Order: sequence, then C-alpha cells, then structure tokens
Amino acid sequence: MTVSRRGLNGVLLGAAGLLLGACDRLSMNPGVQRGLAAAEGLTRRAQRLVQDRSALAREFSEAEISPDFRANGSVGPSDPEYRALLAAGFADWRLVIDGLVERPLSLSLDELRGQPSRTQITRHDCVEGWSSIGKWTGAKLGPLLDRAGLKPTARYLVFHCADTLDPNAMDGANKYYESVDLIDAYHPQTILAYAMNGAPLPMKYGAPCRVRIERQLGYKHAKYLMRIEAVADFAHLGRGKGGFWEDRGYEWYAGI
Repeated sequence: MTVSRRGLNGVLLGAAGLLLGACDRLSMNPGVQRGLAAAEGLTRRAQRLVQDRSALAREFSEAEISPDFRANGSVGPSDPEYRALLAAGFADWRLVIDGLVERPLSLSLDELRGQPSRTQITRHDCVEGWSSIGKWTGAKLGPLLDRAGLKPTARYLVFHCADTLDPNAMDGANKYYESVDLIDAYHPQTILAYAMNGAPLPMKYGAPCRVRIERQLGYKHAKYLMRIEAVADFAHLGRGKGGFWEDRGYEWYAGI
C-alpha cells in the first residue's frame, strides 16, 4: 500500500490531536521545549532537502469541494476596530505592507481585488486532524512583495490580524499573528484570499482577507488580515516564537 505524504501527515496529526491535552504541561518544560525546537529544525532541513519547496500542493475539482468546510479559531471577532470595518462593508479596510520594504503599500479591498490573482481548489489540513476542500481566489503575494520592494535584510513576513484570541494575555501575545519565510511567501499558491467558493470571503473564514499558504498546516493561514510586515526576525513579536500558536507550543514550521 502506498501512503502519500499528506495522508501520512493526516494520520500523525490525528494522533497528535489526541495527545495535545495530555502533553500540554510537559511541553512547557524548558528542556522539552529545547528538544522540540531542535527536532523542528531537523525536520525542516530534512524536508527541504528531499522536497522541492516550489512544488504545488494538490488541487481538486469543483465536484470535490467540501459542502461543510469547517471553520475554527475566531469565527466572529468582537474587536471594536474589526466590528466597525464589518459594519461599513470593509469600505475603510486597508491592507498595509510595510516593515523592511522600500515602498510601503496600503491597499483597499477593491485595489487588492485588482492585483494579479489566482484561483485554486485545495485541501485545508488542520493540526487537529481534520481536512476540508475549498475554492479560494486572491491576490498573489509574490508580485505584491516585488511591488513593495523587500530590503536585503528581510527574511520573514509577519501577518498581523484583527482578532484578539487571548484577551487575558498581558505580554502582547493576545492578537493572532503568523509568520513565514520568503520561500513560502513567494510560493505560487500563496495568495491573499478575498473570495471563497466563488463568493466574497465570509466572516467565519476570515473576511475580508486571509492568507492561504497551501504547503503549510491550517494555523499558518491567518484570517482577518490587516498588515503584512517584512522583518529580519520575529524575536520582538508576541513571545518571540513567530505566531500565536507557536507562542503556546506549536511548531513554527508547519510544512506539509
């Protein structure tokens, strides 16, 4: 029997989901965290050695789109800024691209829709062990980065979002954020999605815009996107691990 990499990942992730609760306290042990970080680095280097990072994730047919695509995480942010944008139909929403760039950008939703785009039907694989297939349309991220002009010191992109996922966090790690390296940022299937299944992106899936990084697990696909910041590192953000869930023990590199 032949098992695909994604199929094997699904089995492993399902098992991992069952263990998360029991392992949570252990994962907070500093020694265990150092071991996990070292293992993550080894996994990332091994995957990059044997896999072409520009290879496309599998794309599906219209008939294979999931009728009940699951929504999780934030599904209706209560943040006042977001609710005001939602009430106005996102007429005042702007996507900012800044940080280590030569020409910072601030794009309205209509301007984003006018950028070079891509439509793809792909499978969303969640770390919890479930998968759903959806059709996404959005602006290709690579051309926008070229337009902004990344500085030579830029190594990562940070996706800043509108939703507060942990209101009790007092260390700046309360809002959702994610990050990727420039290889995944320039991947041809990495898009800023503003439509799902042929309609404007619904709120529970991240309206007005979410990132789709099809070679990464679902928690990397940040919703409610507000700002993309080019950085040399992410040690100064949140708890320094590169993402909301990474700050709480998840791996930074979630490639599949």
